[in-house]
Amino acid sequence: MISKITSYALLGLEGIPVEVEADISRGMPKFDIVGLPDTAVKESKERVRTAIKNSGKNFPVAQITVNLAPADIKKEGSKLDLAIAVAIVRVGEEGLTRDVTDTVFLGELALDGEIRSVTGILPIALSAKQNGYKRMIIPYANKTEAAHVHGIEIIAVKTLSQVINYLKGEEINAAIPIEFTPAREADFKNDLKYVKGQYIARRALEIAVSGNHNILLVGAPGAGKTMLAKCIPSIMPDMTFKEALETTAVHSVTGTLSSADGIIKVRPFMTPHHTATRIALVGGGPNVTPGLISMANNGVLFLDEMPEYMRTVLECLRQPLEDGVITVSRAKGSVTYPAKFMLCASMNPCPCGNYGSETLECKCSDTQIRKYKAKISGPLLDRIDLQIQVDSVKYDDLVSTELEESSQVVRARVNKARQIQLERFKEDGITTNAEMGERELNKYCKLSLENEKLFKRSFEALHLSARGRSRILKVARTIADLDYSETIEKKHLLEAIGYRSFDMNQ
Repeated sequence: MISKITSYALLGLEGIPVEVEADISRGMPKFDIVGLPDTAVKESKERVRTAIKNSGKNFPVAQITVNLAPADIKKEGSKLDLAIAVAIVRVGEEGLTRDVTDTVFLGELALDGEIRSVTGILPIALSAKQNGYKRMIIPYANKTEAAHVHGIEIIAVKTLSQVINYLKGEEINAAIPIEFTPAREADFKNDLKYVKGQYIARRALEIAVSGNHNILLVGAPGAGKTMLAKCIPSIMPDMTFKEALETTAVHSVTGTLSSADGIIKVRPFMTPHHTATRIALVGGGPNVTPGLISMANNGVLFLDEMPEYMRTVLECLRQPLEDGVITVSRAKGSVTYPAKFMLCASMNPCPCGNYGSETLECKCSDTQIRKYKAKISGPLLDRIDLQIQVDSVKYDDLVSTELEESSQVVRARVNKARQIQLERFKEDGITTNAEMGERELNKYCKLSLENEKLFKRSFEALHLSARGRSRILKVARTIADLDYSETIEKKHLLEAIGYRSFDMNQ
């Protein structure tokens, strides 16, 4: 007799249905799992055997063959344990009459029959819903995460015995679907109201976040670059439910998702150490897992002291900064992960950090300064929309008890600017000004004849590239949105050009 149970495997963020077939026949006791299982799946034999016994059921003393179809796709991890156990029990025990043809089983088994949490529940639930499955039986610890997927019944269980009783007809209450609510201001640790001075940098941050533009903060040590960067999450626009699901799917696969909320409500703010490798940043490894740039999807990637990162690591950012996705190719195959992040980077003007200071002397030679700045390549710098000089704060500003404009006020303006962009691009398949291509630039960023002449003079004076011109237009469009202007006016264009005028080769 053969029993068939449906489970799921993951290829990147794509869920793939796996049909778990169990056959029990007479002969010498033997337990084989076929269908391209990895080591973790092969080891499930002992977990399944012991869990069935400790759940009060007899483990068949016979030849047991479990096939995982399709057989040409690698099955990884422990999430197939529950499906394998259920398939075996259904063959060897009568009375398990519940129809499970439209049910997905996922979970890792402990030796006592407890069902432990697994990674990747959210992308699997989304895929199962899309493929027409009606319900999922999952570990209780994954209940909150899966309950955010509406349209599929989520049954959360704690033990294998519960699942067996369910198959006999006992009812288990399904998880109540959870409605998504964005993060509130109280969820943020840093606030712009505590940032003294730095009015140009504050304005640049608001523009960058409003249009999802990349930004570089250049200034002496202690000027406040890191503090400004850490305030970015507090002014980021509210996450939409779609963005939250996209971001949560990545964190679910990597196993970094908190079980408390079950979903990412605050836009990610990833800060890799300067010793991070290419694989850590873009993804890869034996199981082709997502990297930090994918974990920063719909959020911020902050590179503190950018020139200290290995140049080969920095150059890996060029393609995802343009495309919003990263394709990781390894011997096991190619996997594409989302990587639509806002890049925020900081750096000193020279190795000692005092170049251009009014009070401190720079001890670096011209050669040292050029070598330091050359760590950031021209093509990568060309992809950074706003390049801001962050000056040191005066003492009187630091000791002032008067608070600056709060992140809550700035965030309200950012949300309005993002709503303008969502409405503008509703037929174009994009959501922010930073994503505009040449077609959208020609449509939404037309300049008057006077402004075109002004832009031409700036283009020649600053030796801009074609990409640099496009990025300035995108920033100008965002400034106009913050000003509630339908057209890009001269003041908007001049301000955008001003944020691009920092000469890295000076």
